[in-house]
Amino acid sequence: MRVAAGLIFAGAVSLLASSAAWSQTPPAKGAASPPQAAPAPAPPPAPVSTRPPCNNPNALGIGRTVEIDTTGGPGFGFEHFKELDFLRDKEVVLTFDDGPWPVNTPAVLKALAEECTTGIFFPIGKHATYYPEILKQVMAAGHSIGSHTWSHAALVNKKLNEQQRKDEIEKGFSAVKWALGGKSPAPFFRFPALQHPPEMVTYLGARNIGIFSCDLDSFDFKASKAQTIVDTVMRKVEKNGKGILLMHDFQKHTAEALPEILKKLKAGGYKVVAMRAKTPVQTIAQYDEDIVKDLKLPTVSSRPVSSVVQTISE
Repeated sequence: MRVAAGLIFAGAVSLLASSAAWSQTPPAKGAASPPQAAPAPAPPPAPVSTRPPCNNPNALGIGRTVEIDTTGGPGFGFEHFKELDFLRDKEVVLTFDDGPWPVNTPAVLKALAEECTTGIFFPIGKHATYYPEILKQVMAAGHSIGSHTWSHAALVNKKLNEQQRKDEIEKGFSAVKWALGGKSPAPFFRFPALQHPPEMVTYLGARNIGIFSCDLDSFDFKASKAQTIVDTVMRKVEKNGKGILLMHDFQKHTAEALPEILKKLKAGGYKVVAMRAKTPVQTIAQYDEDIVKDLKLPTVSSRPVSSVVQTISE
């Protein structure tokens, strides 16, 4: 760094001296005018946040935002990956699987919005094609969106060959992209049931897709009431002191529990970390095309009667 700085400084001094010589010595008759210095390139525009403004002065908010370079397929979450321990004490990452889903996902979005905080959503590809407008709401609220396969198939299932496993991964990303109106999601992936077949871990690395396990599993899909989820989450957070928290926006009780979880995190002095991808995922054209072909058009209109049949005279 010091050598580079010295070179830059020397270059700057040389440029100043050259400029002075031009200003003091008039050009010879008939000579070309001195070259004008090229204008400095404009700095790249700062990224524009899509998050709505926060109107809650006492909100949990976002402690910090980190940018993730997914080159080579880094893994996050101590359940499976030990190398990248980037969270500080009292920092958590909120993640949600299996959406989008009516009622439950919007309720999760509402709870996050009220506390002006954020999460990472790992939608199932099929669900994304069922409810694209809900997934667009997730995007509009500024959350990160990855993928959780096309159909939530267990990729460790030996009945699936290697190509079928790859299809589950790629079709899932393409379905999410379609649901988002052609906007590519983040290169963030979570295996169903956190089961990581080594061959697919290698494949994701070659595709430059980051893999998410977790540090703290809420086991919300087993809970019969919201308070159980609140108690489980807070017990694990307080014991571990930090971590990537796994929840499901597909689950009704999770949506009910989330407002209380966020309040308790705030009261306990915890900070939410937002994880943003450096670049979006590069989907494969074949899968993008297959999604459009495979989507079935509705056969029955869901419009209300009043928008279909109107009395124009009596």
